[in-house]
Amino acid sequence: MEKPIYILGISCYYHDSGIALLKDGEIIFAAQEERYTRKKHDESFPSKAIEHALQHASITIHDINAIGFYEKPLLKFFDRILYTYFKVWPKGLISYHRAMQEWMTKKLWIPHNIKKELKYKGPIYFTTHHESHAASSYYCSGFSDATIVTVDGVGEWATTTMGYGRGSDMKLTKEIHFPHSLGLLYSAITYYLGFKVNSAEYKVMGLAPYGEPKYRDHIKKLIDVQEDGSFALNMKYFTYEYGLRMTGKKMEELFGQKTRKAESPLEQFHKDVARSLQEVTEEVMLKIVKHAKQLHPSENLCLAGGVALNCVANGKILRDGLFKDIFIQPAAGDAGGALGVALAIWHRQFHGERLPKMRHAYLGNEYSNEEIEAFLKEQNMPYETLSDEEVITRTAELLEGTNVIGWYQGRMEFGPRSLGNRSIIADARNKENWQKVNLKIKFRESFRPFAPTVLEEKISEWFDLDRESPYMLLVADVHPDKREKIPAVTHVDGSARIQTINHEQNPKYYDLIKAFDARTGCPVIINTSFNVRGEPIVEAPKDALNCFLHTQMDYLVMGNFLLDKKKLSEQPEAEGQKEYLEKFELD
Repeated sequence: MEKPIYILGISCYYHDSGIALLKDGEIIFAAQEERYTRKKHDESFPSKAIEHALQHASITIHDINAIGFYEKPLLKFFDRILYTYFKVWPKGLISYHRAMQEWMTKKLWIPHNIKKELKYKGPIYFTTHHESHAASSYYCSGFSDATIVTVDGVGEWATTTMGYGRGSDMKLTKEIHFPHSLGLLYSAITYYLGFKVNSAEYKVMGLAPYGEPKYRDHIKKLIDVQEDGSFALNMKYFTYEYGLRMTGKKMEELFGQKTRKAESPLEQFHKDVARSLQEVTEEVMLKIVKHAKQLHPSENLCLAGGVALNCVANGKILRDGLFKDIFIQPAAGDAGGALGVALAIWHRQFHGERLPKMRHAYLGNEYSNEEIEAFLKEQNMPYETLSDEEVITRTAELLEGTNVIGWYQGRMEFGPRSLGNRSIIADARNKENWQKVNLKIKFRESFRPFAPTVLEEKISEWFDLDRESPYMLLVADVHPDKREKIPAVTHVDGSARIQTINHEQNPKYYDLIKAFDARTGCPVIINTSFNVRGEPIVEAPKDALNCFLHTQMDYLVMGNFLLDKKKLSEQPEAEGQKEYLEKFELD
């Protein structure tokens, strides 16, 4: 019997570092480092995630046949970084010194760091940043052929690429280069609106429906878009080539207002700018994918890169009807690059066979009932033990009304979304739950919408969508006659960011919603990530309990154990919540 081939993919040193482990081409483990270090968007070498991956597979580093890194650092440094700083010199002196420290101490020494951190002696391979993005989508799609588009901030030089996949062959054929970047345009306006770059772009997307596109012409002065989707930014408005900020005075002069300070009140102006940016982004993305299809015709589209997490734009592309099917891998941003490079190695170095479509993202850690119960006993927590059937029936009963429940089950999700295993859930029929979860559980802005999870077979009855959306990466309208029935997940413009679920993907979560539907006639619940603002999604039972104790969640269902906040002897006070939040950097 031949020994299996193990391939480890790594992404790190920028933001959202992550890993993916393949066994004979199959994804057996994938996770972000932030879940273990509890540092949101952690960029550090993912040693803890790798440790958990090896434990999961019951192997050591000596069993790994190949390691891949998700971009080419030498190309990035000598071709783009140095060239850009010399081009703008002496403007970028402070930024240059900071960058040199980062590059000279760690970013240039990837093979050395991998061998040192892991005591690894095997081969190390590199793909370009956007090849990793493309591979993470195409090789997971199940498509025999596809048009491929990747859009993000920047890789080595590329910010946008177009290409194709046929069988096991994948190639990128056209690129748009830095500093011209749709992702950096979105990040720059995110910064101008007072939100955190590489973290809060989705907040701008959520804010947009509250505004009107009054500043489209202003956004059009920032970006010149051609019919073929090619574009160029007007760099006089941006400072990211040389500065420590994304924008400066020119941007403020264009819009007539200063950059919003973080946490200051949001005005209608900010909502209108967000709406204008979102509409222009959608317009550019549509032009890009149309041109990509002209270059490489296919009925299927694979999207990847950070901009592919813009689920509103994804929904517009789907409704345009240009493609019959679209696939977006759940960790479409930088963390997913680890998966992409591992898959690229499997096909290019080992000439492996294509595997079936990626059906779920439950690829991280799992804690047994024995481990959970031992932890609860150690913490002297009162709990009730439920049978497998009771976990479903009791939780479905508790969901009715205004209860907010921490739902901690099975393997942790890969990517930025909780998809039913590390989730906070509530009744979508109760409008009060929207504000309750935002303000008293998540401690976040009141404008933020919640995603619904809906039984896959009921999707078309409730939403204007005729297919699965397992990763919350498509936005569609709630049917007008259903909006009053599920107000807590219906955004101000009548839309929703949808997650569908079927029994094969997640039997326990599916059965829960099925039971809730049987009780209420509603196959839809609120699903939001199990964390508070500024904190990564919970990983271990201790993280889930900590979040439960220091928020106004009503119940925690962890494995087969039910915790009731009312039965706890010490109720957390507001001051305790404040102390808890002060541990984290608010974004």
